[in-house]
Amino acid sequence: MIKQKVCVLRLGHRVERDKRATMHIFLTARAFSASEVVYSGQRDPELEKRIEAVVDRWGGAFKVSFEKNWKRVIEDWRRKGLVCHLTMYGINIDDCLDMVPRDKEILVIVGSEKVPKEVFQLANYNIAIGDQPHSEIAALAIFLDRLFRGKELKGKFKGAKMRVVPQEKGKKVVQNVP
Repeated sequence: MIKQKVCVLRLGHRVERDKRATMHIFLTARAFSASEVVYSGQRDPELEKRIEAVVDRWGGAFKVSFEKNWKRVIEDWRRKGLVCHLTMYGINIDDCLDMVPRDKEILVIVGSEKVPKEVFQLANYNIAIGDQPHSEIAALAIFLDRLFRGKELKGKFKGAKMRVVPQEKGKKVVQNVP
């Protein structure tokens, strides 16, 4: 089981523009074993309810919270762990992931609107998945999968009321999982 605590900070959520992308950040973080997401920008109670409903049905210990002051979140994490900012302007993941300690808590920052320059300075690591424009959702999935070496995809979520039964063809979901 994965023991390293990872929190994701979603910078600059905009209710009307980013609701799908931010929800996908939440879903990706949860599915790939982050323990929580903190988001800044505009508060979106409806989005929070949607992810809570997912956690209720699909299980796991995952939480989402809003914090207007993103800088305070980063500074708090720097005192207890590491800050990894996912950006196409950073050092390629293949060249720096081994330098990220596996025994410290990690805050992973993903942007929405333009990321303030200050974030680059506050981060312990500015990590690039590639040097081309791409999705912050894809970057988060790749980073977490590489960080956890694929183990996050093999775990079961405690408290799940539903689970997928893998099949070669078709879909099968079991409800009221014991």
